Amino acid sequence: MKIATKLIHAGMEPDPSTGAIMIPIYQTSTYVQEAPGQNKGYEYARSQNPTRTALENALAIIENGKYALSFSSGVAATDAVIKLLQPGDEVIAGNDLYGGTYRLFTKIFERYGIRFHFIDMHNARDAEPYINKNTRLIWIETPTNPLLNIIDIQSVAELASRHNILTCVDNTFASPYLQNPLDLGVDLVLHSATKYLGGHSDVIQGCIMINDAELREKLYFIQKSCGAVPGPQDCFLVLRGLKTLHVRMDRHCQNGEQIADFLKSHPKVQKLYWCGLKEHPGYEIAKKQMRGFGGMMSFELKDQSVEEARRVLSATKLFSLAESLGGVESLINHPATMTHASIPKAQRIKNGLSDSLIRLSVGIEDAGDLIEDLKQAIG
Repeated sequence: MKIATKLIHAGMEPDPSTGAIMIPIYQTSTYVQEAPGQNKGYEYARSQNPTRTALENALAIIENGKYALSFSSGVAATDAVIKLLQPGDEVIAGNDLYGGTYRLFTKIFERYGIRFHFIDMHNARDAEPYINKNTRLIWIETPTNPLLNIIDIQSVAELASRHNILTCVDNTFASPYLQNPLDLGVDLVLHSATKYLGGHSDVIQGCIMINDAELREKLYFIQKSCGAVPGPQDCFLVLRGLKTLHVRMDRHCQNGEQIADFLKSHPKVQKLYWCGLKEHPGYEIAKKQMRGFGGMMSFELKDQSVEEARRVLSATKLFSLAESLGGVESLINHPATMTHASIPKAQRIKNGLSDSLIRLSVGIEDAGDLIEDLKQAIG
């Protein structure tokens, strides 16, 4: 079954009592039991909820996995993965990643004795010197946030497999429509479902997709015990969003290509970060492991002053200055003071994230209108 069909039908069964084609929002906290310990699969909504079950079934199918778990946010899903570890364990992570992930790793979990190595992951072999008897996890984003670096997922998975190390890919920027890391050998795929999966900037949610049953049980225990679960209304909204993911992603990709062509040739733009550029160092890998290059990109002006970047950020009319990404509307963002502000400046600069970098989430509006907006803003 092709992914467009999966997105419409995955996890969907008519409601047995009414025939409703959409799963109902089961707004309940508990379930009546016929006798102690005798229930119909549901006992308390933190553990399970029928709306959430439908969503998790759908998420597993669209990411080509056997299992999925849904969480109250992408950060909550990340939190659950790291809770698989113990004090003294070590994690190798890419050095270009979402600021909230970096903050969680360094400000929360380092205090509990977990050590993180943030390295350039362009070449999987470069991670080998950091692997030791305590290494338990390799964590990557690809494309990365916000520099759109590309990491060879299969090479990382093969390296980790040789050393019996778990791998987790944050697939938020690509979505399951463009990339399926489980097919390339990784253990865990994570999404901020707030972004492309929901697609309408009206829900906060995260998810993890898995093939291994034992790993699923460990994560389910964490989900149930720690309680970072989404409500049924949020699950319903993501289920609704999934049904149009393929249509939206096609338009995100089309618009992204046109915006990238405009920015690449603009006389005031010095550098464009978009993995669909043939001169992008990760282009060939992206072409191999992705089905399209998406609508996320970043750029720097020739005038690299923070003041000029701020002027452009405040001058757009269709691109809204806001955090997040992946919605139908276009957003413009200043990573240094917004999504990545929690990363120390020295670390950001070392990784290539300048104070003047501007990030775009290209929406599904008319591409010509978006280009005109950027043209008047950049000047």
